Amino acid sequence: MKVAKGLFYTKDHEWVKVDGEMALIGISDYAQHHLGDIVYVELPDVDDEFEKGEDFAAVESVKAASDVYMPVGGKVVAINEELMDDPALLNTDAFENWLIKVELVDKAEIEELMNDEDYEKFLAEEE
Repeated sequence: MKVAKGLFYTKDHEWVKVDGEMALIGISDYAQHHLGDIVYVELPDVDDEFEKGEDFAAVESVKAASDVYMPVGGKVVAINEELMDDPALLNTDAFENWLIKVELVDKAEIEELMNDEDYEKFLAEEE
């Protein structure tokens, strides 16, 4: 499994890439691998607001459907519309194909997430 450096991760296999007050959020390579061939992605609307831990999206594969949870609280400022037309992009590269971009509510929430090294250790325990 690929773990991208410089990102933050949750135990539910979401990732966060922070850029100032903004953050991109997606699912990890581990998540897309375990879901299998992704056939549908449901994303929120721009301007929707979510608290940390709330489900904000759904990803469906030929094997299963899975909710995606907010790793940090924020207001949606952009969605990756390419995924609506081609959900399988998540299987191609889960880190390149983010789900949403949010304006962070509380940057301190980032400190509660795992860094890439901690996430790699977490994955080793999951296997």
